[in-house]
Amino acid sequence: MSTSVAAADDGLQVAIGTAAQHASRDVPVVSPDDTVGAVLAGLAGRRFASASVIAVCSGDRLTGLATIEKLLAAPADAVVAAVMDADPPTVAPGTDQEKAAWTAVQHGEPGLAVVGSDGRFRGLIPPQRLLGVLLAEHDEDMARLGGYLGTGSLMASARTASEERVSLRLWHRLPWLLIGLAGALAAAGIVGAFEGVLQRHVLLAFFVPGVVYLADAVGVQTVTLVVRGLSVGVGIRSVLRRELITGVLVGLLLSAAVLPLILLLWGDVRIATAVAVALFAASSIATGVAMLLPWLLDRLGRDPAYGSGPLATVVQDLLSIAIYLATATVILG
Repeated sequence: MSTSVAAADDGLQVAIGTAAQHASRDVPVVSPDDTVGAVLAGLAGRRFASASVIAVCSGDRLTGLATIEKLLAAPADAVVAAVMDADPPTVAPGTDQEKAAWTAVQHGEPGLAVVGSDGRFRGLIPPQRLLGVLLAEHDEDMARLGGYLGTGSLMASARTASEERVSLRLWHRLPWLLIGLAGALAAAGIVGAFEGVLQRHVLLAFFVPGVVYLADAVGVQTVTLVVRGLSVGVGIRSVLRRELITGVLVGLLLSAAVLPLILLLWGDVRIATAVAVALFAASSIATGVAMLLPWLLDRLGRDPAYGSGPLATVVQDLLSIAIYLATATVILG
């Protein structure tokens, strides 16, 4: 048995934004029959791009991965095959970098192996590069949710949107603001339809901003989760049931918190009940709206990150006001 702790230096075909771009061959590569003691001795005095994960290969075929922690904890005479992960998650060289990073995270792996369609080991994405990809993708998604439009380059989109000329700034932002303006006018119409109950119970108006804000906050959390999931291939069905249950529970908890506070501060049982019931209903519905809109945009072939946030906010504001005032009308008469 011969120990081979090697760092292959043959290059990879690099495509921007793919797993191959971040894969490195400058990592320890050993045989499954090597002993742990021999591997650790072979690592001493060597410099690698990353040595936190050791690739275990038979020839040029990946057979497993072993973390440095497992090797340090194993007996020196144990073979690597006994301590390695024989079925590690792998990705193809052309896999999108974000999907690759999330694959590693979901499997709890500090590194991710890149394997070609022919089964050959193409390199390892070390943990520091995985973290870099997740940070870059997070910044990009937050920029999109903030109203920026991409320009075709994932790496430059947010920066380009920040530096674009005034005419493009207006073009990219004005449509969503016009939707918001239409929503504001519609909200005024809804409030006007309940003028009578508001005149009789002025205290109701005090809680309109709170109900609207909390329902919006619940919806924004769901939109962020759904858009993030869609970007890495997680479909709505995977989160639908759990997210709907979460929305209902959040609504219950918020209602349970607000009811005694309104009773304590204002002493009106019927107003407190109206606010609590409306908050529960609006928060629960907000979760459904926040999942429906990204799904519809995705089905229509549009990037859900562009319009889901602003559109969900407008729709949810209108629903929250209508639910609150309708609930108050039923309870207060």
